Amino acid sequence: MPENIILLPQPRSLERREGSLPLRGGQTIRLAAEKPAELSMAGASVQRAVREATGWEWSLIAGRSGPAEGVCVTIEVAEADGSRPQGYSLTISPQGAAICGSDPAGAFYGAQTLAQLIHQSPNALPCVRIEDYPDFPARGVMLDVSRDKVPTLTTLFELVDLLASWKINQLQLYTEHTFAYRAHPEVWLEASPITGEDILRLDAYCRERFVELVPNQNSFGHMDRWLKLPRYRPLAEAPDGYEYPWGGRSEVPFTLCPGDPGSLALITELFDELLPHFSSSLFNVGCDETWDLGQGRSKAECEARGAERVYLDFLLKIYRLVKERGRTMMFWGDIILHRPELISELPSDAIALEWGYEADHPFDKDGSQFQQAGIPFYVCPGTSSWNTIAGRTDNAIGNLRNAAENGRKYGAIGYLNTDWGDNGHLQYLPVSYTGFAVGAAYSWSLEANRSLPIADALSLHAFRDSAGVMGRLAYDLGNVYQKAGKMPGNASALFHILLYGKRYDFAQQGVTLEHLSAAEAAIQEIIGRLDQARMARPDAALIAEEFRNGAQMLIHACRFGRSRLAPGSIGPIELETHLRSIMGMHRQLWLARNRPGGLSDSVRRLEQLSEPL
Repeated sequence: MPENIILLPQPRSLERREGSLPLRGGQTIRLAAEKPAELSMAGASVQRAVREATGWEWSLIAGRSGPAEGVCVTIEVAEADGSRPQGYSLTISPQGAAICGSDPAGAFYGAQTLAQLIHQSPNALPCVRIEDYPDFPARGVMLDVSRDKVPTLTTLFELVDLLASWKINQLQLYTEHTFAYRAHPEVWLEASPITGEDILRLDAYCRERFVELVPNQNSFGHMDRWLKLPRYRPLAEAPDGYEYPWGGRSEVPFTLCPGDPGSLALITELFDELLPHFSSSLFNVGCDETWDLGQGRSKAECEARGAERVYLDFLLKIYRLVKERGRTMMFWGDIILHRPELISELPSDAIALEWGYEADHPFDKDGSQFQQAGIPFYVCPGTSSWNTIAGRTDNAIGNLRNAAENGRKYGAIGYLNTDWGDNGHLQYLPVSYTGFAVGAAYSWSLEANRSLPIADALSLHAFRDSAGVMGRLAYDLGNVYQKAGKMPGNASALFHILLYGKRYDFAQQGVTLEHLSAAEAAIQEIIGRLDQARMARPDAALIAEEFRNGAQMLIHACRFGRSRLAPGSIGPIELETHLRSIMGMHRQLWLARNRPGGLSDSVRRLEQLSEPL
C-alpha cells in the first residue's frame, strides 16, 4: 500500500483513516438506486479497474437491499442539503467501500477515484474518507481534427475513456472541413472525414460516460479549405488573397464575406446537416481570427463602421441561426475583445470562449471584461503540444494554472483545454497527455492540485507505468524547448527549424551551435530512459515508438541546424538517411491512430528539409 496517495485529479478533501480493505476474487459491486441503469457505468468502471489490476471478475448487482455477503463496493445517489452538482463522497473502511454521489455524474466520478485507488493498491485499499466536487461545472477538451489529423473512431473512444477517468465532462472536435457534408464532397475528399454515423456513435459513447460531445464548426474565418475551391471562392472576403497581420501574404482567401447573402446561406446549410447528429444543446461556431476582414469586399464598410462592428453584425446573424435551432452559441472571443465596448451588445445567453496559450496570457484582464458585461464565458488555455513535437511543459502548466485562477476569479462557467494541430499536426497524441492531465486537475479543483506531483500522476494514471518512468520522460522531453535558445511564442525553436528548413535564420532567432548541442544531449539522455518503462496499457509499444520517433524529429532539427551553422560537420547523406527513417516511421505511427487523410500534407512538412533552396 503506497504511503502517498496520488489521484488525478487530487480531491479537495482526503482523510486517511486506520486500517485497510482487503480485496479478493468473487466480490460484488452493488448499485443501490431506484434507477440502477444511471449507475451502471460507475459500476463498470470499478469492475474494469479490478480486472486490470488483479485479473478478477467482480459482478454487478442492483437494489438497495439484499444480502450483504460478498458486497465490497456500494454505489448510490443521495441528494443532501448543501450537496454540490457532480460531487461525491467515498468512504473506505475494513468492511467495504461506499460511493455516494449528489447525482449520477457525481457517483461516476467517485467510481473513477476508487478505480485509481485500486490500480495503486490492488491487494488492499487504504481506509479513507473523501469529499469532492468541481470548481468548474464544464471541464472540456477541444481536439483539432482539421490540421491535418483526423483520429479513428477507436482512438476517439479510447481518448474519451481516458478523459472521463480524469473527470473531464465535455469534448469538442474542432472542424473546418473534416465533417462529411453530403453536398460538399470536394471540400473533404482528401481528408478521410468524420461522418454523421461516426458522430452518432461517439455521441452515445460520450453520454454513457457523462461527457457532452459539443458540435464545433468554424463559420466565419478559418474557411480557407473551402474558399480556395472555385465553387466557394466567390463567397470570400478577399478572393485574391490578403496580408497577414504579422507580415507576409497569403494567396488563399481565409474569411467569408459577411455582406454576401451566400455566406449565411452556406453556413445555414452546414448547421442544418451537422447539428441533428449531436444531443448537446451547445454549439461552438468558432468565428476567430478573421484576419482578412476589411481587406477585400467589406473594406469600405469596415473603414466607415469599424471591422469589429461589421464582425459583430455577422456574428449576431449566426447567433440567430443557432438560436432558431434550439442551441446555445459558443464563439471564440478574440475579435470582440479588440473593441471591449461592444461586448455588452452580445446576447446574454451567448458563451464567449476566452483563449490564449502563453503562461502570461491576460486571462485576468479579458475575463474581467466579460464578467463586467454580464456575458457568460469559458477560459480556454491549451496543452502547448502543437508547433513543438514534444510540448512545452512549463509553459503549459503556467497557462493552464493562469486560466483556472482567473476563470474562478471572474466566474467563468467552463474551462476548455485546447489541443491544436497547426503546421501538420506532427506531435503524437500521448505528447498531449501532460496538458490534458494538468488541465483536468486544475479545472476540477485548483487549490487541491497546485502541488500535484505531475510526473508521478502521469506515470500512474496516463501511462500505467509501474516503473514511474514515462511521466517524468514526457514531462522532461516537453521542457527541451528551453534549451534551444530563444523561445518563440506558441512554438519551439526546434519545431521552427523543421518547419522552415533552409529558410530558418539562426542568427536572427538567437540559436547557436551550443544551444543545439545542449538540446540534443538532453534529448538523448531523456529518451534513453524509455526502455526502463513498464507500461501496462494495450498500446504501450505504440506509445514508446511515438515518443522515440518524436525524439528523433527533435534530434534531426538539432543536426540540421548544426549542419547549417557549421557546414561539413554533418554530411548530407547522413542527414537524408536520418530524415527518411523518421518519415517512414511517422507514416506508420500516423495510421496507427488516425485516418489516412492529411498524412501526405503532414509528411510534406518534413520532406522540404531535403529540398534545395
